[in-house]
Amino acid sequence: MGAKGKILLTGATGYIGGQLAPRLLAKGYAVRAMVRTLPAEESRPWQDQVEFVEADPLRPETLPAALRDIQTAFYLIHSLTGGPAFRERDISAARRFGRAAKDAGVERIIYLGGLGDDDAGLSEHLRSRHESGDALREAGVPVTEFRAAIIVGSGSISFEMVRYLTERLPVMICPRWVFTKVQPIAIDDVLAYLITALEEPETAGQIIEIGGSDILTYGDMMTRYGQVRRLRRFLIRVPVLTPRLSSYWIHWVTPIRAAYARPLIEGLRNEVIVRDDKARRLMPEIRPVDYATAVQRALSKLSAEHCGQTPDHFGSRPEISTPTVECRGHEGMIIERRRLTAPAPAATVYRVISSLGGEKGWLCCNWLWRLRGWIDRVCGGPGLRRRRPQRSRLREGDIVDCYRVEKAEENRVLRFRIEMRLPGEGWLQFQVQPLEEERSELALTVFFAPRGLAGLIYWHALYPIHSLVFSRMLQRLAREAETSRCTPP
Repeated sequence: MGAKGKILLTGATGYIGGQLAPRLLAKGYAVRAMVRTLPAEESRPWQDQVEFVEADPLRPETLPAALRDIQTAFYLIHSLTGGPAFRERDISAARRFGRAAKDAGVERIIYLGGLGDDDAGLSEHLRSRHESGDALREAGVPVTEFRAAIIVGSGSISFEMVRYLTERLPVMICPRWVFTKVQPIAIDDVLAYLITALEEPETAGQIIEIGGSDILTYGDMMTRYGQVRRLRRFLIRVPVLTPRLSSYWIHWVTPIRAAYARPLIEGLRNEVIVRDDKARRLMPEIRPVDYATAVQRALSKLSAEHCGQTPDHFGSRPEISTPTVECRGHEGMIIERRRLTAPAPAATVYRVISSLGGEKGWLCCNWLWRLRGWIDRVCGGPGLRRRRPQRSRLREGDIVDCYRVEKAEENRVLRFRIEMRLPGEGWLQFQVQPLEEERSELALTVFFAPRGLAGLIYWHALYPIHSLVFSRMLQRLAREAETSRCTPP
C-alpha cells in the first residue's frame, strides 16, 4: 500500500477516469484500475504505472479482489445507453459495489453524479445518477457525491455535441431544450474537485454541487463556442422537435449516435445549476473558470501533438505491400493514416523523407503541388516559394515550401505543419518504425482540424486527391529508400 493509501479507480478507461489516473499518480497515490476488460498494451501512456484488475459491479464475486487493501474508491461507472433497463442496472451495480466496499473495509467512496433538483421532474438519466448515489450510501461507507452538469473538455460527449453542431451548422433550428439554463464546468475543475476531496476529510458524507462561473443556456454555449472559433451562428427557435427527433437529427449531422444524444437532450429539459455553495465553503482554493476559458482549453488539444499521442502498434500486422488507409474523427480532428512496409532500414527511410521539398519536390504529382501553391499565393498565402534548407537533415522550425517542421525525432518522426491558407489547421506527419530483416513500417498521416462547414467541405473535396497523391508518395518513398539503402548518407 502506498504512503497515502491505495486508490481504486473504477471506469479508468472512460473519459473522466482516463484523465484522473495520471493526476493521481502525479500526486503520489498508488492506483488500482478496475475495468471490465483489460486494455490493449500501451493504449494509455500511464497504464504501466497502475495495477489493473478485471471486475464488474454486476458480477459481485469479482469485487472482493478489486477492493482488497483499498482505502478510497472512485466510483465513475454509469450507463448512458443500454436500453430501457439501464436505470435498474446502474442502481443495482452501485448497491453491490457499496456492499462490497463495506465488507472490504474501504474508508470512503467518491462518486461523480449529475446536477439537478430532485423535485424538478428529473429525466430518467439524471434520476438514475441521483439514485445511484443513494444506493452507494446504503451500506454505510461515507460517500462524497459530486453533482455536475455539462463537462466542458475535449472528448466529453456533451461538449462534442456542442462542438459538432456549431462547427457544421451556420443556421440551427432550435427546440425549447436549447434554451434551458445550465452551468457548465471545465474538465480541469472537475478533476481538481475529485482530487481535493481525497485530502479534505470534511467532504466525506457530503453531496456537493459543482459548476463553472457562468450560467448559460445550451444555445449560449453554442454561440459562445462560435465566437471563440470566429464562427457566426444563427439560432432559430421552433415550438416542436421532441428529444427523440432531436437525437436523430444529431445522429445524422454529427458523429454522435442517437443512443448517446437522446439521454443528454432529455436531461436538458431540467435546469441544472448550482444552488448550494458547499463546494466554495469546503474547497475555497478551487476557482472554477468561465465557459469561454474552458472552451479555449478544450480547443488547445486540437493539435497533431495531442491527437497523435495514441500509440501506434507498428509491426502488429504482416508485411504491407499496398498502402492501407484508415480515416477517423477524433475530438474535432480528422485523421487520415496510410501505412506501408519499406524494404529498407528506418535510418534510410527517414533520410529519404528528410530530403523532400525544394527542388526535389514531393516525389509524386509535383504539378499538383505547384498548382496548389499557386492557388495559395493568389489567396495571399506563401505558396511553395520558400523552398527548404540546403542541409540534408531537417530540424524543428525549418521551413520547407509551404510547411514548417513542427517535430523532428531522428529516424522516427517528422511532422510538418501546413502554413497555407486553409479553412482550418493541417499537419503532415511521417512516422518510421524498424522491423526485422532491415525492413521498416512507414506511416503517412494527415491531421486536419476543420473550422466550420467550409473546412468540412474542403476536406471532402480534397479526399480523392489525397487518395491519389499520398498513396503514390508512400510507395515512391519506399522505393527510393530501397534504392538508396546501400548509398552512404
